[in-house]
Amino acid sequence: MILASASPLMLTLTLGTAAAYAACAASAARSSQTLARSIVWLAWSLHGMLVLIGLWGSQPRFGFAPALSVTAWLVGLVYAIESYVYPQLKTHWLLAGVGGAAVLLALLFPGSLLNAAASGWLPLHWALGIASYGLFAVAVVHAWLLNRAEARIRVAADSHVGLPLLTMERLTFRFVAVGFVLLSATLLAGFFFGTHLYGNTHAIKWDHKTSFSVLSWLTFAVLLVGRARFGWRGRRATRVLYAGSGLLLLAYVGSRFVLEVILGRSL
Repeated sequence: MILASASPLMLTLTLGTAAAYAACAASAARSSQTLARSIVWLAWSLHGMLVLIGLWGSQPRFGFAPALSVTAWLVGLVYAIESYVYPQLKTHWLLAGVGGAAVLLALLFPGSLLNAAASGWLPLHWALGIASYGLFAVAVVHAWLLNRAEARIRVAADSHVGLPLLTMERLTFRFVAVGFVLLSATLLAGFFFGTHLYGNTHAIKWDHKTSFSVLSWLTFAVLLVGRARFGWRGRRATRVLYAGSGLLLLAYVGSRFVLEVILGRSL
């Protein structure tokens, strides 16, 4: 935890972003759609500034908490765009809570300094990996909302989703499919160009991170094949999605959490 080393700019920007997310959650049910969208874009923009400063500032850092923060930022971007296509989608409060928690966690655990000797292509490799994290996170949010809506409909209650369930289901697995493509590209780049990306001393190794990444890839592959070949849907499909996302979360975020927080060291 390096809260004491946070610059006044980062501290102010983090608290401002968290406040914007809190306002977004508070306005979800009481404000007009135009005002709610404006607050969403404000929170997302402030969060984006935090991401830029954290990764490309004078002392760029990365770790499990910044990875979660970037993932939450991508989820917010997808939602902000999605809200224009499906203005009836009601997820302000959930995404605002995730975004606010992510920026505060990144303030407490900013990660380790990035290796200046790494390849210039490394940010692209990270971008692919984090983008896949973001898309699977969006898919998990949609799947959770889908399951929640189905449970409420069974007891004749309002689903509180704002979208037809079939539309929500299609969106969920479109995000899974695109995330799977990006995850595949990330793994292939790591396996075939690991030495070039990280240098000889930091090349991709067959460690916990790689093992969990491959296991998550296999799980998502089974999900997509099962859905296309056997028509998997509903809770069976979402359980496999949750399992794959959990494995993917353990791959980088989990391994870095153990290193940074439990063992107190960095790579």
